[in-house]
Amino acid sequence: MPCSRFVQCFLQIGMSSLNLLPVLDFHAPTHRLFSPRSRVGKQRASCPPPRGRAKHHAARFCARPVALALNDRLVSKTGAMENTPPNDPGPASFQPTSRYSAYVLGILLLAYILNFVDRQVLALVAEDVKADMGLTDAQLGWLLGPAFVLFYTLTGIPLARLADMTSRKGVVAVGLALWSGMTAVCGAAGNFTQLLLARFGVGIGEAAGTPPSHSLISDYFPPERRATALGIYGWGIFFGTGFGFALGGILLEAFDWRMAFYIAGLAGIPVALLLGFTVKEPPAGVSDGVIEEETPGMGEVLRTLFARPSFPTLMLAAACQAFLGYTVLSWGATYLRRVLELSGREAGIQFGLAAAIAGAIGVTLGGVLADRLSQRDARWYAWLGAISSVAALPFALGFALAGSAPLAIAFFCPFYLLNNIYVSSLWTLVQNLVSPRMRSMAAATQLAVLNIVG
Repeated sequence: MPCSRFVQCFLQIGMSSLNLLPVLDFHAPTHRLFSPRSRVGKQRASCPPPRGRAKHHAARFCARPVALALNDRLVSKTGAMENTPPNDPGPASFQPTSRYSAYVLGILLLAYILNFVDRQVLALVAEDVKADMGLTDAQLGWLLGPAFVLFYTLTGIPLARLADMTSRKGVVAVGLALWSGMTAVCGAAGNFTQLLLARFGVGIGEAAGTPPSHSLISDYFPPERRATALGIYGWGIFFGTGFGFALGGILLEAFDWRMAFYIAGLAGIPVALLLGFTVKEPPAGVSDGVIEEETPGMGEVLRTLFARPSFPTLMLAAACQAFLGYTVLSWGATYLRRVLELSGREAGIQFGLAAAIAGAIGVTLGGVLADRLSQRDARWYAWLGAISSVAALPFALGFALAGSAPLAIAFFCPFYLLNNIYVSSLWTLVQNLVSPRMRSMAAATQLAVLNIVG
């Protein structure tokens, strides 16, 4: 079966939920920028503005106040086609089918799965790497945490700006090829220093993946379906984690830890080529009916984000979530092996499958609920994550205090489901807070804050 057809089949069930959602025009001021007679206005004029309290609170969270404030930098309705960069299709000509949008989402999802496979393989084989290289727990902690996070964070925003200025799909494709190659290099490392440098390379490559992907998805899916689309993209976290642990456990038992790195890394090269040659670059803002002429600077993006009280508050809350989630992902399999005495294969398969299934359900459920509940009140984007976080805490304690592996997995599943309901809402809020050509940098800023604090 061709790879493109496989991707479409893989997403068929998930994408059906996008078509079932009722229309949500969370961006009321948009159709005041363009008249119903304009090429872009025709697509947006049919959506009714939000009413009541939802209309009041939409102004606090959505990107349209930003777009209106920057209206002098937006392309006018009469000059949209003339001012479009020569390499970009105009808004009227770029009308991807639902099938092609699903395909693009599928390719980006495959890249995101590999992102987490390559990131998590070390967490599973950590005990074997430690024994083979004679590492201490402190050195292992550096490899699992700062060695990756430091370069992931430092390079994320500059790469996101490059993506907003040039080709977002090109930046993702090159980043995928880089992190895949450096993951394979991890398998050839002979000492701590070499493995540390290879992890630096993995962090730099993976920093190019998520922010431009968020921006691309926001241009392939309109606001009323955006949270669900980003939720489906979020499957990559959990399928990548699950496949990483499960595949790593099988390869660890059949071969050794080095082979796990080789196979996980080289799997990304064909996907990078597919992404680079088959995904089209949409005009920034086309799904919102707003096309921008130029890319704002880093300073302007940061001022726009941090000038809104909602953004720092969201980042603080999300960092608390990330701290707990990353800790469990990094040390969960090791905990099952050391404390509850599972083999590498058993820990990888049980922990990996539990993380994949529970996490995917949680992030998808969060996206669907966010798109639906926000029609009543836009504050549900924030409330949903708050409620699910409180509900997840008792299960996290149960996982840490369980006396047996089956009981630990039983506590882990509801914890991980509830703990990831917030993801779709957070990503959607950040994308909606800024104008289209700020979206990659906004996503990178969000990830930087989560990685530094969380």
